[in-house]
Amino acid sequence: MASTKHILGLFWLLCCFCLTAGAKDFVVVIDAGHGGHDSGAVGKTAKEKNINLNVALKLGKLIESKCNDVKVIYTRKTDVFVNLNRRAEIANEAKADLFISIHTNALANNHTARGASTWTLGLARSSANLDVAKRENAVILYEDDYQARYAGFDPNSSESYIIFEFMQDQFMSQSVHFASMIQQQFKNNSKRIDSGVHQAGFLVLRATSMPSVLVELGFISTPAEEKYLSSNEGSTSMANSIFNAFLAYKTEQQAREASTQNAPPSTVADDEEVRPIANVQPTQAKRDNTQAPTKTTPTQGATSKATQTKGQAKTTPEKEQAKATTKSNAPVFKIQFLTASSKLANNDKRLKGLQPVDYYIENGTYKYTYGASTDYNTVRSKLKTVTSKFKDAFIIAFKNDKKVNVNEAINEFLQNKK
Repeated sequence: MASTKHILGLFWLLCCFCLTAGAKDFVVVIDAGHGGHDSGAVGKTAKEKNINLNVALKLGKLIESKCNDVKVIYTRKTDVFVNLNRRAEIANEAKADLFISIHTNALANNHTARGASTWTLGLARSSANLDVAKRENAVILYEDDYQARYAGFDPNSSESYIIFEFMQDQFMSQSVHFASMIQQQFKNNSKRIDSGVHQAGFLVLRATSMPSVLVELGFISTPAEEKYLSSNEGSTSMANSIFNAFLAYKTEQQAREASTQNAPPSTVADDEEVRPIANVQPTQAKRDNTQAPTKTTPTQGATSKATQTKGQAKTTPEKEQAKATTKSNAPVFKIQFLTASSKLANNDKRLKGLQPVDYYIENGTYKYTYGASTDYNTVRSKLKTVTSKFKDAFIIAFKNDKKVNVNEAINEFLQNKK
């Protein structure tokens, strides 16, 4: 375990990097949820809109004071109402690098719960996740022309949320990664219960064209959490945690961009190598909802190719199928269900008996998949089986052994069927 001195030293280096990094401003949009005549969730003594704004302003002040290469834009700095789609427009117009929407959770009927969570865009895989999205999306009911503006979307109808099934955009991987960093800070820095990273259909995230997350700071419906989040100590701690995660994320992104710029012309963007699972000692793994392709450095590519034939498991019919379908130049669909920091053994209990499985490597993370077919419907029919074990599993696509946008792959699949 790293010493406190080492951790503080690392944090100081991150701060220095933030203060001295390149000329181009990093733009972050901070969105304080609700506002004005929309109070959001209401506790015994506090209103969500005020908690959200308080934390948002503290977060923005931290970034502005410590990162002189970052431009902070707020969707609101006062108690005003801002339409959901306008919040996304603000971020898009600013060409933001990151969008952070801050909210406070609640349960109905005097039910209590504890914990902070962070969310990314996607289809909710559980009724609890869907309920959170419904509550946040109900904001549009305060907008006079919401039916026209949101194309008839009904925030209270489960059927409306099917549109989010295919909204696994190119920024999903970065969004989930940042969300995980926030959760780690909430747990380690603010000492809050880690309620995890989740996926659901949030309208405020749907139209953003950059990595985006929605933070639920805690439960205003739980008196102890309401008191904590309403206090100066609590709001400051939560803002500090988000800032720490932001700082680490930004440093990583800038380092990745620098390595990409220095890469030789032969480097191909989005080059991901698909390999069979190998027998090695397992390390801690966690679920992930990532989707987007990201750039790899020449070092990463060389390492994966050099180790391609080492320690591979037996070839399975599914792997043979994947090879055959790849050669046909048609998209290959798979179900991603788990990520790990290193390769897992075939019988690792975290695979929950799911076999046969494959993995691919992205940003140094091992991402596990099940099913491989050029027929999207075949893979989709298997999704229910996988989500019974891994509720946040989702479909991804590869073409010529490179991960591609799943929406484009589905469109190609439909075109090929004609």
